[in-house]
Amino acid sequence: MTTANKEDAPYGPSAKSGGTENRWRCTGNVWENAGMSDATTTPAQETALTIGAHDAALDKRLEDELDAFNDAATATAGAERAEFSVRVTDTEGELIGGLSAWVWGGLCGIHLLWVREESRAAGWGAKLLRAAEEEAVRRGCDRATVSSYTFQAPGFYERQGYTEVGRVPGMPGGHADVYLYKELKD
Repeated sequence: MTTANKEDAPYGPSAKSGGTENRWRCTGNVWENAGMSDATTTPAQETALTIGAHDAALDKRLEDELDAFNDAATATAGAERAEFSVRVTDTEGELIGGLSAWVWGGLCGIHLLWVREESRAAGWGAKLLRAAEEEAVRRGCDRATVSSYTFQAPGFYERQGYTEVGRVPGMPGGHADVYLYKELKD
């Protein structure tokens, strides 16, 4: 028998109360509510499935495990795997815009890029992106990827030389997530 503990679900009120939690039992593919029980008495031989709030320790463990798997599958063990950022500030030190990115195995992934609204016509988005691409090349990358929702900036990235390579429909408001790719030149 597999037992799952559902606690602190992010989509509804917690079923946990005073040291007990709402427990779920799975037999085959059928889940059933097993009622309230003491959370500390779960037998060691049972498997526990829990639903909870964001878990930074779990994220770190998952990243480490997936990085190890990915390195083995792609023969990139020992390749630089790092994150970096680019920012621009005004004369008062206020943020005009910024970009965060990662590099791994010759690929640069643009994670976030934002420019404050009143500064967008000044070309800061292109300058931030160009600086990130130059840094990526310096770190050994020869290609870059980014995703952008249709209501954000896929056209901006296309104007910077990126090509759409895929699209995921079903985003809120009837939008899509657009994936773009670019070969980087020295």
